[in-house]
Amino acid sequence: MTKLKIAVQKSGRLQEKTVALLKECGLSFNNGPNRLKADAHNFPSEILYLRDDDIPQYVQDGVADVGIVGENVFVEKRKDIDLIERLDFAKCRLSIAVAKSIDYESTDFLQGRKIATSYPVIVQKFLDDNGVSAEIHEISGSVEIAPGIGLADAICDIVSTGSTLLGNGLKEVETVMKSEAILVSGKNLGSDKQQILDQLIFRIKSVKAAKNNKYLLLNAPNESIETITKVMPGMISPTVTPLQEPGWSSLHSVVNEDDFWNKIDQLKSLGAQGILVVPIEKMIL
Repeated sequence: MTKLKIAVQKSGRLQEKTVALLKECGLSFNNGPNRLKADAHNFPSEILYLRDDDIPQYVQDGVADVGIVGENVFVEKRKDIDLIERLDFAKCRLSIAVAKSIDYESTDFLQGRKIATSYPVIVQKFLDDNGVSAEIHEISGSVEIAPGIGLADAICDIVSTGSTLLGNGLKEVETVMKSEAILVSGKNLGSDKQQILDQLIFRIKSVKAAKNNKYLLLNAPNESIETITKVMPGMISPTVTPLQEPGWSSLHSVVNEDDFWNKIDQLKSLGAQGILVVPIEKMIL
């Protein structure tokens, strides 16, 4: 039987949420700490546990058909593979940081300086785009310590909250790129594997849509239904059910989470009562 080989991070920043996403998509598999691969019991796929930095190479070589990696790794490795879906988790940024005591005003400060990073390709492009000539020191791990030991004048590293930088006496001064987890694919999937991948992408999009939306149930006077429908139109239109109480109806609809509280305020002003908000587990579009 044809199986889609999915490369995921063996350990690290993306691993836990990657496994959670695949399981939310209905894949059932074992993910013990020492496993190198695992078969999904209910979906034609095989999970390969690999080093994050190696995933683009394995996908390009066809060892894995698809992979879930950070966008920063995808850009840095420059392999001949395709970005096919953004996954909306592990969001971070790749930033330049310098010692807190430095009066940094612009990228001119970096001219002729030493920059420590694990992402030399991305940093070099940033420097070229800004007309800066600097010396790049490629190191792996513990990049934040480089200025403190005199190895570099600045660093470029992944930043999520900035707490690690602050703990090492550094401040963030430039954002080089923004990154998140992405799904990448090889160039030459056969038709059978492409069909399986299409099924997986459909499930991923359904899970993402569910996380970005809420299901609303409310009661409203009949004279407000037309106006309320404009506020929360739903996927096609709200479900409207008459209540036993004369002149009142119950409305059910889907609301995007980004605009959720604004919608609630508008609905209350239109006479909506008993507003119930329900999380959506899956959303089939």
